[in-house]
Amino acid sequence: MEIIVCIKQVPDTTEVRIDPQTNTLQREGVASIINPFDMYALEEGIRLKEKYGGKVTVITMGPPQAEEALREAISLGSDEAILITDRALAGSDTWATSLTLAKAIEKIGRFDLIICGKQAIDGDTAQVGPGISAHLNIPQVTYVKKIEEIRILEHQSTGAPEHRAPSTHSAIVRVQRMMEEGYVVMEVPLPCLITVVKEINEPRLPSLKGKLRARNALITKWGIQDLGIDKQDVGLEGSPTRVVRVFSPPPRKGGQILQGNVQEMVEKLVELLKSEIL
Repeated sequence: MEIIVCIKQVPDTTEVRIDPQTNTLQREGVASIINPFDMYALEEGIRLKEKYGGKVTVITMGPPQAEEALREAISLGSDEAILITDRALAGSDTWATSLTLAKAIEKIGRFDLIICGKQAIDGDTAQVGPGISAHLNIPQVTYVKKIEEIRILEHQSTGAPEHRAPSTHSAIVRVQRMMEEGYVVMEVPLPCLITVVKEINEPRLPSLKGKLRARNALITKWGIQDLGIDKQDVGLEGSPTRVVRVFSPPPRKGGQILQGNVQEMVEKLVELLKSEIL
């Protein structure tokens, strides 16, 4: 199987800084980690490789320091790593980001499954994974909590043996998609994209052998010219959405405790609600 895992390097939650000019996150010089949800995506990709064979390629888009995240991914068991880095990408929103990642996947060529974390902790939009599938025009399943199986289907053309065309293969992935109450089982043809939740697995720790391999691993680096992307389609100028203001929510006011029997408290609550609404 050819598996692609998309990860993102995010600021450590204790070190978030905002650029006052662009209202975007400041990433350079800030302590960063692999987005926690992406760690589950990475672990699932490696488990699938161990079960079905194949290769795991990990991709990230970000500043040069994001190479650290890719080396960590290699230490955990990924085979190849690609860094998409270009100053023109700074300030890209989820649409521009998903376009860039989709172009990188197209450049890679053949793939069977793309795995993403359900969302990034610095934006919480949960839009990049579905955006990639839309740009690639492939099926998607979000909030996957378990991959039950990947089933290979073999089809052969009919007719006399000497006139039969070569066999063609296709596959279906059977997953459990988390719902508000329980889950739904879905079967989706490959290639497809899934986003995963933390219930899917428990990420492993890197081995010493993996750390040594990651230290010397070759990281492929692409810019927008390598991907055939127009500068006007990415970055702040190419993003359909933009953060116009960043602020902390006002502190909550102290609550009010109602006393008395149930009927008395209900009547007091109704009066309080009326006074707020009317």
